[in-house]
Amino acid sequence: MSFRRPAAALLAALLVTASAHAATPDAQARSGETEFRGLYKELVETDSSWPDGSCTIAAERMGARLKAAGYADGDIQIIVDPAHPKEGNLTAILRGSNAKLPAVLLLAHIDVVAAKRADWQRDPFTLIEEGGYFYGRGTSDDKAMAAAFTDQMIRYKAEGYKPKRTIKLALTCGEETEKALNGVEYLLKNHPDALKAGWALNEGGGGSLDENGKPVSQGVQAGEKVYQDFTFTATAPGGHSSRQTPHVNAIGWMAAALSRVNDYDFPVDLTPAAKAYFGASASLYPAKVSAAMAAIGAGKASDADYAAVSAESASWNATLRTTCIPTLISGGHAPNAQPQSVTANVNCRIIPGESVDAILARLSEVAADPRVKVTLADPPQPKSSAPELTPQIMGPIEALTKEMWPGVPVIPRLATGATDGRFTNAAGIPTYGVSGMFADPDGQGVHGLNERIRVKSLMDGRAFLYRLVKSYTQ
Repeated sequence: MSFRRPAAALLAALLVTASAHAATPDAQARSGETEFRGLYKELVETDSSWPDGSCTIAAERMGARLKAAGYADGDIQIIVDPAHPKEGNLTAILRGSNAKLPAVLLLAHIDVVAAKRADWQRDPFTLIEEGGYFYGRGTSDDKAMAAAFTDQMIRYKAEGYKPKRTIKLALTCGEETEKALNGVEYLLKNHPDALKAGWALNEGGGGSLDENGKPVSQGVQAGEKVYQDFTFTATAPGGHSSRQTPHVNAIGWMAAALSRVNDYDFPVDLTPAAKAYFGASASLYPAKVSAAMAAIGAGKASDADYAAVSAESASWNATLRTTCIPTLISGGHAPNAQPQSVTANVNCRIIPGESVDAILARLSEVAADPRVKVTLADPPQPKSSAPELTPQIMGPIEALTKEMWPGVPVIPRLATGATDGRFTNAAGIPTYGVSGMFADPDGQGVHGLNERIRVKSLMDGRAFLYRLVKSYTQ
């Protein structure tokens, strides 16, 4: 005998089932996609490149969305240096219930690299979805994270979420060019409370995909190398080219000094993030280097292990040590005259924690010629150490990664480039690059033509960040 449930009871059961499904953490984290797409579209289509675009307009538009979601005027600020009216920043705050707990800062830059329409296959400031990708300038760097952070702040408010830790949002300008005002640097100097936090989440991390779009690893940036230029200068009396004093030639002196710099390898200086990176990555690479990588990760590497890893990859070599290379040279004034002056630029990417003065001294030693003077080209960047990889930070990242991408390892790394984390780390705010957005191995056109991000990667990262910030603050 069979029994038919009354229609009302069946409907109630279906509603309960649907409600339970909607309440799952992943389903909740993925809700509101239509609204998010609109926010993301508005942000990408707001030209915030330097010098023609406006970060201020982008900040104002995101601020308007936060206000519409219920944030009070006092919890949203559009902060603009009067001398830089187009380079504005947005800060916002969702106050926690325990004022004794340090806040979590969500940091993303809203400026983008300039894009020339004639060079692109599609309008760089029109969001286009095609073939499973979003195309447009900033779709990946860094408006993906900026949009995800703004969206989750809106959803937290709409849900009535009451975090224990305060959550701060900072959408800043000036990360992509030295010619613009850097928003993070400006805020730290003039509005430090807006960024004050126990730690920050920032760009610089994210997942890696293989050529077939399969997730390979989840990257967490923990520290970045310090950018510093040095000026090499050689001067000589000059004179007619037919009457050279033997071995007195500024170009010759400079050439020899730069050759020695080019041939010099700085000693290995292994940061905790670099050590963890090589240990966690060893199994992903062929046997010819995996053993050396594992030895580095275990703290048992020999000089031969370091040499093998350095020879395999320029990025790995840069992860192991400070690097300095000649990048520009200028000298002489006529083809038939002895050169009177020669200058060269040597660009260094310095392991965090190392002294710029010590690098200056070492370059002078390596140049090994008192006739070639070595000086700082610019004042040193803020000095910062790599942030510590604590269980408090890594535990939630590892747990969420295991759930969302089973079998994908979490791999810390030291960035060989630069982000705004160089300012926050120097200010005592440990800053970690993590997004949960997995990228293609070709770089996705970041800083180049036809920048893109996979739609799935963006939506997965949005859900990941929503859940990660909740795990830190509930």
